[in-house]
Amino acid sequence: MKFDWLLAPAAYLYRTGVVIRHRLFDWGVLKSEKFDVPVICIGNITVGGTGKTPMAEMVLGYMMQRHRVALVSRGYGRRTKGYREVLVTSHYRDVGDEPLQIKLKFPEVTVVVCERRREGIRRLLAEHPNVDLVVMDDGFQHRYVEPKVNIVMIDATRPVQHDRMLPWGSLRDLPEMLHRAQYFVVTKCPEKMAPIERRIMRKVLVQMAYQRIYFSRFESFAPRPLYPDEAGCGDTAQLRRVIALSGIGNPKPFLATLRERYEVVAELTLDDHHVYRVRDMKQIAALLAQYPDAAVVTTEKDAVKLVHPGRIPPEVRRALYYLPISIAFIEDSATDLLQKLEQDVGRN
Repeated sequence: MKFDWLLAPAAYLYRTGVVIRHRLFDWGVLKSEKFDVPVICIGNITVGGTGKTPMAEMVLGYMMQRHRVALVSRGYGRRTKGYREVLVTSHYRDVGDEPLQIKLKFPEVTVVVCERRREGIRRLLAEHPNVDLVVMDDGFQHRYVEPKVNIVMIDATRPVQHDRMLPWGSLRDLPEMLHRAQYFVVTKCPEKMAPIERRIMRKVLVQMAYQRIYFSRFESFAPRPLYPDEAGCGDTAQLRRVIALSGIGNPKPFLATLRERYEVVAELTLDDHHVYRVRDMKQIAALLAQYPDAAVVTTEKDAVKLVHPGRIPPEVRRALYYLPISIAFIEDSATDLLQKLEQDVGRN
């Protein structure tokens, strides 16, 4: 923005507060707690979507074959407070959209939400003593917990060396703190990423001998109907025109994917963690009336908030699809990362 430099004083104050907080932990005034059970933290240092949830799903899918694994999340955007176990029947307003998304994908995994992650892990382990591995979602800057392994997600489209602290930029933590990470996963890389771009990213991020970096992109699949029994278009290959619906941190990759595959006749872009209300359904229904041959395609994160048929008009249910995504590693390095994680978890 033309006058965004006016936010510089606020960014300076925010940075000062973050620096002081880290110093208090470094000096031992504020205490970090280490648990007997290993904790894998998946986080970032920026606001907006960097792919933490798909990464958590990848780690869970691999580790649950070898461990009794659980996931702890803050449960951002929920209307409840304190510790809460996520059930497949939970409402996203009570547990948060991302924890519910993970629970629906992995119903056998224990998923809990607690804004005080340290207390959440304590209670989790007390109530589920068989758990031998914890994945902590979005907790890199939450230093009250000392993880066994830190995985930091980096958005290739927003290099940290060119970013600024909130609210001037998107940094919510100090780039100097990246030395605490064992792994970097750079997301949203172009399919044909130039070697020079990787070298620059590696030089900026990797500061310690023990740190490793991986490059990835999001891979999306064919849209799936949110209400299969009511879907107006049984064969998704017949989809031609779509209305893009999203309420995520960074919708650009989602929108770019839809534009590559379909004719996007309308876009309804909402805030991250948006709470869907009656007026939203009316707006979607109005767009469908304007484009009767179009389907509404949304994100996985939004889909878990739209699974209550009583609140969604029939014409919207018939047209509603979601786009599944996963992380695809460049040069097939996903197995390498997961195997090294397993070694780290088992190492004393």
